[in-house]
Amino acid sequence: MLGALAAIYVVHLAAAISPGPAILMAARTGMTEGFARSLWLSVGIGLGATVWAAAALFGLSVLFAMAPAALVALKLAGAAYLIWIALQIWRHAPDPVPVPDGATPRGRGALLWRGLATQLANPKPAVFFGTVFLTFVPPEAPAWVFPVILGIVFVNDAGCAMLIARLFSLEPARRRYLGLKTLFERSFGALLAGLGVKLALT
Repeated sequence: MLGALAAIYVVHLAAAISPGPAILMAARTGMTEGFARSLWLSVGIGLGATVWAAAALFGLSVLFAMAPAALVALKLAGAAYLIWIALQIWRHAPDPVPVPDGATPRGRGALLWRGLATQLANPKPAVFFGTVFLTFVPPEAPAWVFPVILGIVFVNDAGCAMLIARLFSLEPARRRYLGLKTLFERSFGALLAGLGVKLALT
């Protein structure tokens, strides 16, 4: 059983660190709002991944196999949400930083919700957890294994988001951001919109 858990850890860690909306949002939040505040976004990202993993463990993949239209609807809704965020980022790119010293009017709850919503808006984790991920879960696994697996998922996703946010929150990155805010923000917006369009079309 320990071998299976180790395999789950490694396979999911590779998926968690791969570029996607959550990693992109973690990078932007670290750069614009600092590492301390991006921790709350990272926790939300971890919780979102845990929701998808729990859904897969308890039969979401079966639902999608029986009703493919449900997955299509979920993908379109998620794509629309990501594109909406991208448009907001693009629209406000020229705005000055609203509060000095990296502070922000958004509260911790809003940051946590943004991370959770960004992760849930991307149903690709559901496909990963419902296919590749489940093949590493032994069918005879005892009940204690499932909370351990969910813990692994949370730590991997939240930890990867925190790492990315930390790298982008370092002073050289933040100085470059302040000097080229419009360019950075519109680049982030364009990338996020591209991910949303790709999600809708695949």
